[in-house]
Amino acid sequence: MTSSNNYATYPSLAGRGVFITGGAAGIGSSLVEQFARQGSKVAFVDRDVEGARATVERCTAAGVAHTPVFFFLDLIDIAALQQACADAVEVFGGVDVLVNNAASDDRHDWRDMTVEYFDNRMNTNLRHYFFAIQALAPGMIATGHGSIVNIGSSSYLMQEDMFPGYAIAKSAVEGITRTMARTFGPYGVRVNTVMPGWVATERQLAKWWSPEAEAGTMHDQALKRRIYADEFAQMVLFLAADDGAACTAQNFIVDGGRF
Repeated sequence: MTSSNNYATYPSLAGRGVFITGGAAGIGSSLVEQFARQGSKVAFVDRDVEGARATVERCTAAGVAHTPVFFFLDLIDIAALQQACADAVEVFGGVDVLVNNAASDDRHDWRDMTVEYFDNRMNTNLRHYFFAIQALAPGMIATGHGSIVNIGSSSYLMQEDMFPGYAIAKSAVEGITRTMARTFGPYGVRVNTVMPGWVATERQLAKWWSPEAEAGTMHDQALKRRIYADEFAQMVLFLAADDGAACTAQNFIVDGGRF
């Protein structure tokens, strides 16, 4: 992760309730920290207890105003997810921002796909997006404002072929965004997608990095350097803040100009 003292501060995010899925590592962990640094009240869910603890400790060391709240759960369990949403609303007095982030880009071959694994890919990478929205959007509608940011992936646009279940699920994220943006727009609630390219998280570097893969990425990107999670998070912060109040039903790509 890189860091900068020059990132924008958004006064409208101070004190707002934020709910983030998959916040224990990678992009999700950076999102938790970046929102916390804005003075937001952050709740996040994950099944990685060690990573969640490290995320909270990093926020505490940064001297944030509100220590993030962690809920342990597997997002395949929709009842547990919606209960965590309700608990966050109760603890914070409301949730103004939902970031649907959690996903798993495990590689798999289309010839080996089973019905069970296909369902697992949909449940892991897509289904919980909708049900988190279902749990939290009514409160946003009641207050007349709110921002939902769905994290997509540029993989399906690039026609990547190493994870068809993941790519299919991620392509549907844009459908959720555009449909729900139309539904919630009259109530002042915005819905957008932010799509990362290859972000240099610890998981990506440990599992998928190779000199050849990086060389290919650098060839494709306009910016000839790695893209980091806290850089990606800045677009999400903008869309969550009042500064992004005119943006909805849109798809923003943060990939160093690769696509």
